[in-house]
Amino acid sequence: MSITELKNRYLGPKEFYGKTARIAIPLALQSMLMSAQSTIDTLMVSWIGMVSAVGTAAQIDILCGNINFGFMGGIGMFSAQFFGAKDYRNLKRCMGFCLLLAIGNGLVWFLLASLFGRQILTFYIKDPEVIHYGLQYLSISRFNLIVSAIGFGFSTMYRNTQQPKTALKVSIFTSLMNVSLNALLIFGLGPIPSLGVRGAALATVIANCLSGIVLCTHAFVTKQPFVGSFKEMFSLDRNFVLPILGKMWPLMVNETIFGFGQTLFVKAFGQLGKVQMDAYYIGNQIFNLSTFIIFGYGNAIQILLGTSLGKGKIEEALQECRYHLGLGGVISAVLVVLLMTLARPLVYVFHVTDPLTMDLAVKIIYVFAVKVSLRMFNFMIFCILRSGGDAKIIQFLDAGLEWMVGLTSAFACVNLFHMKNIALVLLVTQLEQLVRMILGMHRVRQNIWAKDLTKLVA
Repeated sequence: MSITELKNRYLGPKEFYGKTARIAIPLALQSMLMSAQSTIDTLMVSWIGMVSAVGTAAQIDILCGNINFGFMGGIGMFSAQFFGAKDYRNLKRCMGFCLLLAIGNGLVWFLLASLFGRQILTFYIKDPEVIHYGLQYLSISRFNLIVSAIGFGFSTMYRNTQQPKTALKVSIFTSLMNVSLNALLIFGLGPIPSLGVRGAALATVIANCLSGIVLCTHAFVTKQPFVGSFKEMFSLDRNFVLPILGKMWPLMVNETIFGFGQTLFVKAFGQLGKVQMDAYYIGNQIFNLSTFIIFGYGNAIQILLGTSLGKGKIEEALQECRYHLGLGGVISAVLVVLLMTLARPLVYVFHVTDPLTMDLAVKIIYVFAVKVSLRMFNFMIFCILRSGGDAKIIQFLDAGLEWMVGLTSAFACVNLFHMKNIALVLLVTQLEQLVRMILGMHRVRQNIWAKDLTKLVA
């Protein structure tokens, strides 16, 4: 293929980039604020030496959040297309179904955290001090599992109706509240006592509670197309629910298995000791902060392609997909350079007195620079496939390869080859991302995913 043909295939017109930027930039900024909120939590608890305690307790939030992500991905397939087709009746029902699933999932994990918190923490790490303070954090943070579900549901619907700026503004408010409350409750001020890790958990719960209230209130006051009366939102007959569940369950199963797999990496690395884990949690928080562009842009891809497919513009969606892949390559290269350049300065921000921990954290970020380039394309692939409901293959590409390649290599490095350097172990596990990208790109090029889902719902 000639250079001219490549340009025509992968470089879009100005209108394409303008439309993409209007959706992707607010989504990316919102994702950045969510990542920043977690990073600031880690930063502040690093000043009181509680990085591993909070990081280990947060594995429950990760598991709950991944399942919610599966729910929202399934709802998002249909809601973006209903919005494109201007089918507001079914869009409202998507909102009701979304809330039921998110709150139900939050309640399940709240009960698990309440009844089996110690057993869950002990599963990941054996250090008594880490478990003790992790339980203190979990005793309050478990309420966030329910509170955040409501805000997550409304935020998802704002994005799928191409109103990311609303969710972004609320995220800014939430982040500012969280930072202020963290400083106040972790360290104390005047008559307010220092609550330590409990303060970090309480700050997160209060901030997310306020976020949910603002998102919900705004939706009803401004009469958003995805909200209505109780009957309009929750009249969920089988003709509506079953087609969505048919497309959703592969994502739900995938995110459950994938989320649990992500926490098993923590178990594998936890065998290397507290110093290695402190370095990992710091490096991982910086990596997560760098992925805001990946998640923001990927979600924008799903919304934009889903809207085109809902309008029946299949060929237009296929061409836009190729433009997105070209733009993704450029973004990926920029992210790698930034992450490697800023690795050491970012680690210095955390209060790390042990030089070994600091050195390990920097090396881990270098490894994550490799991961971010591959993760960029992999998340784009998943969002492209989800936009048209091609969800079953994602189970294999995501959770399947995580368990077959990623986790197998992680436990083999630690238990079979007795590697002691966590950065080297992480580098080996990136084989998972490479295999996923190769197979995923093949699936995208088959164009099986490009379907109009609105025809499936009566």
